Amino acid sequence: MPVQPAGQLVDGFGRVHTSLRISVTDRCNIRCFYCMPAEDVQFLPRAELLTFEEIVRTVRVGTGLGIRKLRLTGGEPLVRRDLPELVRQLAEIPGVEDIGLTTNGILLAEQAAALRAAGLKRLNISLDALDPDVFRQVTRREGYERVLEGIQAARQAGFSPIKINAVAIRGLTEDQLVPFGQLARETDTEVRFIEYMPLDADNAWERDRVLTAAEILQRLSTEFGGLRPVEDPAVNGCATAAAESDSTVVQLPQLPQSAAARAPATEYQFADGRGRIGIIASVTQPFCHSCNRFRLTADGKLRNCLFSLEETDIRDLLRSSPQDAPIAAAMQRCIAAKQAGHRIDSADFQQPDRPMYSIGG
Repeated sequence: MPVQPAGQLVDGFGRVHTSLRISVTDRCNIRCFYCMPAEDVQFLPRAELLTFEEIVRTVRVGTGLGIRKLRLTGGEPLVRRDLPELVRQLAEIPGVEDIGLTTNGILLAEQAAALRAAGLKRLNISLDALDPDVFRQVTRREGYERVLEGIQAARQAGFSPIKINAVAIRGLTEDQLVPFGQLARETDTEVRFIEYMPLDADNAWERDRVLTAAEILQRLSTEFGGLRPVEDPAVNGCATAAAESDSTVVQLPQLPQSAAARAPATEYQFADGRGRIGIIASVTQPFCHSCNRFRLTADGKLRNCLFSLEETDIRDLLRSSPQDAPIAAAMQRCIAAKQAGHRIDSADFQQPDRPMYSIGG
């Protein structure tokens, strides 16, 4: 195994990891079928969850190894009591440059202002449909109107742009593509369409139900008159496969190896300049070659990939060792063992034992 540079989190393929996604709970107030069971979910006992102090300590150690961006997830992070206080403590850590949060929005109306005041900079809201009936089919719960109230409260609190994460599922959400496109064009909302991934608790994922990035772009381009990839200086202008304004076909551009710091979403602007969307093509065009993120589960396990079959336990270290060096070493070992990619489209792909709600979004 290659020797890692001191003070960095580098895997065997040269990818430098600067982004940590932190699950603060495995609990959730809805039951999306692609994430968790509909009923009888076995949640972690409270004593097994990392405390705020343990999360903060982990991040302090991580910033010494180059972590700069944090994202809080769940389950549903807003069900964790006093979450703004955790945001405040994380924002005060030297080296932390950005804190984001992914939420289903149901509790956001009550917490948006406090989260903003505490230092939260970015907000992603998971919403797969702009139709209450389809929302209910996906989530198996009520709450659509509360999500809309949460989005409005977030705008009033100063979050802009608001990003919506919408999982694209064949046979269920095709009819939502155009309404989401209209939302992106008419408001300060960037919709990020995510290909349906195999992380459900029932192991019922089917490849044929993946509504692909190419299909999403084709549908939106046909409806709205074309989409152009957003030029990004960080990738040396590589996104050159822009569609002409009158085109109805858009090819998803390949990102080069130099795009190491780029986010997973490839962004597109509507050809007339009104609004933009993002595509996360984790199945048909994974961004593994440029991945710079890893995960901390709510019970203190490090995961170097969303689809990893192995974990590194640091909860025991946090609770038994007064020294930070063993924790730093565990982080480096975890990242060093990262594979080249998740292999979703390979015949030998193995779905993780943990479903999405237990890993963290």
